[in-house]
Amino acid sequence: MSTVMLKEESKRLVKATVPILAAHGETITKHFYKRMFHHHPELLNVFNRTNQKIGRQPQALANSIYAAAQHIDNLEAILPVVKRIAHKHRSLNIKPEQYPIVGENLLAAMKEVLGEAASDDVIEAWREAYEIIAGVFIEVEKQMYDQAGKAPGGWSGFRSFVVEKKKQESKAITSFYLKPKDGNEIASYQPGQYMTVKVNIPGDTYTHMRQYSLSDAPGKGYYRISVKREEGNTECPPGVVSNYLHQHIREGDVLEMTAPAGDFTLKQGEERPIVLISGGVGITPLMSMFNTLMQQGTKQKVTFIHAAIDGTYHAMHDHVAQTASQKENVHYAVCYERPTSEDQMNPYMKKEGYIDEQFLRSMIEDHHADFYFCGPIPFMKTVYHILNNWGVPEEQIHYEFFGPAGTLASS
Repeated sequence: MSTVMLKEESKRLVKATVPILAAHGETITKHFYKRMFHHHPELLNVFNRTNQKIGRQPQALANSIYAAAQHIDNLEAILPVVKRIAHKHRSLNIKPEQYPIVGENLLAAMKEVLGEAASDDVIEAWREAYEIIAGVFIEVEKQMYDQAGKAPGGWSGFRSFVVEKKKQESKAITSFYLKPKDGNEIASYQPGQYMTVKVNIPGDTYTHMRQYSLSDAPGKGYYRISVKREEGNTECPPGVVSNYLHQHIREGDVLEMTAPAGDFTLKQGEERPIVLISGGVGITPLMSMFNTLMQQGTKQKVTFIHAAIDGTYHAMHDHVAQTASQKENVHYAVCYERPTSEDQMNPYMKKEGYIDEQFLRSMIEDHHADFYFCGPIPFMKTVYHILNNWGVPEEQIHYEFFGPAGTLASS
């Protein structure tokens, strides 16, 4: 990590703004995005506009700035967060020359929102701090770019992949099996990682990029992503890319993709039991973990719990059920919110409604396990709260946000 130090007076001013950022951080970041896209509309090729509309991206940035201000004299403390964000940046092909654009507009937004509270001295202190923080990101991301490019079968930037097979997994989820157009080797990956897909949608001025989890074990000569068609609701518009992939991408079509990335990965070489808990499309990274464990012939006890609306929305059930029926160390249970009459006949359906603590206690015998979970944010908050109640150590709790990172801790 960079050893450049912030001047003591600048450090004092930055830390003094922590309460202001806590109160106004999201307002600042919303204004920042509006301002930056006005002056640099080309960046709309990179950012997910849906996350802008529903407020997740501004909130995530505000949280990151707040954390940086709190730990400005010890950035090592936020290195795990830096690496998590850097994985996403590398996957989106973010370049060092884009950081000054972000810094210029972020500082201007702070000044415009805070007014007199953002004095020239405060802004100058934050300019120094931003340059140090940006330098850390650039340094970490350079290492990731180098690693991705030099890995066997690896590459930098985008690479063309042919959709070899398209398979509907449920009412809402479809899998895309991808092989490189150039016919060369592909990079391996860690179970739980994701890839970025770039699409150009006819009639849209800007490209769209989305990150989708890899949903199969590595080493099979293809990549598989399993995409949920986001239909939208009153709080969130329909998914532009997911609907385009479902409705318009066919077998034989070509997609542009970056190399696998992400830090939500399966810890290997451990002896503790493993518990996988998924909700909806959150099953995708956990399927990669599950298939990897089965492929390796693990002797660890593996418990797989999945929640869905009903059986028609449940992807890959038959595969997990068949595996569980054949392996003594695999335990499988399903929770359906609104089970159909056919679902009631499913021997693996153990609960109707939502996952709760009583249900998890009945399914999980040993709390001394590594827990991996992914799904809608309310679902993840519930699981996280339960695991905290059980006293599960943080280092044994692993989870992934789809989109900008949030927080699962109680407010």
